[in-house]
Amino acid sequence: MKRQALRVLVCGASGRMGRAVRAELESSTAFAFAGGVDPRFGAGVEAPAAFSSLIASSDVAVDFSSPESACAYAAACAGAGKPFVTGTTGFSKKQLSTLKALSRKIPVFVSPNMSPAVNLTFALAAQAARSLNNFDVHISETHHSAKRDAPSGTALRYAEHIAAVRGGVPPPITSARAGDIVGDHTVLYAGPHERVEITHRAHSRAVFAAGALRAAAWAAGRKPGFYDYFDLLGLKNLAT
Repeated sequence: MKRQALRVLVCGASGRMGRAVRAELESSTAFAFAGGVDPRFGAGVEAPAAFSSLIASSDVAVDFSSPESACAYAAACAGAGKPFVTGTTGFSKKQLSTLKALSRKIPVFVSPNMSPAVNLTFALAAQAARSLNNFDVHISETHHSAKRDAPSGTALRYAEHIAAVRGGVPPPITSARAGDIVGDHTVLYAGPHERVEITHRAHSRAVFAAGALRAAAWAAGRKPGFYDYFDLLGLKNLAT
């Protein structure tokens, strides 16, 4: 029997990442575009108020909107019993607590970066920080000039994992915003007479869009819970 395509509702559908997710959906037979919501609504994209009606006929919501909007969409997903996947960054502690509370009802998948490779480097960065405990650590990141948050959610996640194995002390972060750079991140470990660098460079937003859909397919088969890419890739033990 042919497997039915997973129906994906895209939040923030008119933004850079929303458009990238829609492009991935259009080229896929495993997924189907169930609709989109965005304040900049237009062809194929409705206003945010339509979310509740659209999620009823969708299998999962994939969100690249704003922290405030993401929490509202997640709450609507909880009401409908549908999984929620978000790559939105900039959540406050209170907003993350809201998402964690909602995850008692539905699968909630949160990742500041939807690249599987980046998430692997999170674990590698923690391992290196633990093993090279006498090395200085510095994170640098560069994104396109229109990116609002600095440091990026990805850079902050590197810092979080490194701090967890360095006594709670996060390394410094340098941020740059220039041109149309999709996303470059480097973690530098500098010691006596040598240095080590872990670098990831994204060439296209398609890698994040494909990763978000991979997360959606994974989350759609889970019990309620608060998940991230470490769960999907089985990296929990490597990073601790």
